[in-house]
Amino acid sequence: MRDLSLHLLDLAQNSITAGASLVSVRIAVDGNGMLEMTLKDDGKGMSPELLKQVTSPFATTRTTRKVGLGIPMMAENAEKAGGALKIESTVGRGTELTVTMDTANIDCLPLGDLAGTLLSLILTNPLSPDFLFEGKTKNGECSFDTREVRSALGGDIALNEPEVAAWLKEALEEEINPIFGGVTI
Repeated sequence: MRDLSLHLLDLAQNSITAGASLVSVRIAVDGNGMLEMTLKDDGKGMSPELLKQVTSPFATTRTTRKVGLGIPMMAENAEKAGGALKIESTVGRGTELTVTMDTANIDCLPLGDLAGTLLSLILTNPLSPDFLFEGKTKNGECSFDTREVRSALGGDIALNEPEVAAWLKEALEEEINPIFGGVTI
């Protein structure tokens, strides 16, 4: 994958497939340039056996193919960038994946279009799950929660309605881009 937002898209899809009703994403870059990305869901979780194997490309729960590359590729990219990947999961309670990377490392992937990635996740899943995004850098902090958007809209309007989608795009860009600098770290 060429940037972290594409990894996020892939990893969030795992949460959606696991039946999550809430997918939380937190990305923070500290004063020393260490990036920490945490993706947490309340999906079905992983068994201890699967959790032990999940960083292997040959461990997957999919029936359509025999390999799962998202988590192994994320782990490899984190390690190349002077960081690590950690996963905790409990069956019936959900999964939390945390990735760290040194943004000063030449092998650290760029962040990519984070606002566009979150918009894609929301628009392709207009009814469920909800998404919570929190970000923090030296430029400030930001937060975006689809539960708040749904509450403001009422229960009858899907998040992929054209007017809502246009508003979501603008709101995500206004919230995220000043903190993360658009399409790069």
